Amino acid sequence: MRIPPFYRRPSWQRFFSGMAIGGAISWCIFIYIFGVLEEKHTKLIGIQKQEIKDLHSEKKIWQDEYKEMNKRNIEKLTIQKISVKIINSERYKLDSLSVLETEDSVKDDISMLIAKDMETAYKSKGLIKKIIENKPVTINDKRYKLTIKEMVIYTTLSIELEIHFEDEKTALKQ
Repeated sequence: MRIPPFYRRPSWQRFFSGMAIGGAISWCIFIYIFGVLEEKHTKLIGIQKQEIKDLHSEKKIWQDEYKEMNKRNIEKLTIQKISVKIINSERYKLDSLSVLETEDSVKDDISMLIAKDMETAYKSKGLIKKIIENKPVTINDKRYKLTIKEMVIYTTLSIELEIHFEDEKTALKQ
């Protein structure tokens, strides 16, 4: 077998050289177009990476803020402090130390409500009233009864009490 002698004819030589030059030119055009498109895609990927990084950091900030807000809301919805005040101690000429000790005694009796949610405290307000009003208080060898004048249940449980002689309270009921 032998190769046909096309290399001697100028028309075939032009055809093959045209194919070689065309192939080289088309390869250069392909490399140029591919390079331009690849550069655009590289820029787009870089921009998207930066956006993703920014969004992740923003998401982290939002999550941290959301956790902090939940923490604050839980604190707001629990009883954190108990405030007890006897409002008519001057009527019986009680010294401030005795009044303070009585207020502290009442605080100790209802201290189980600290760190409880407000709903639980509201549901047990009858129990709180019974705990305070059914316990007689002895000050200077005299027995007194406490009655709740006002009770506000919020993050601070505020209770205003009136003090009466134990006999006076039973006389008032009859």
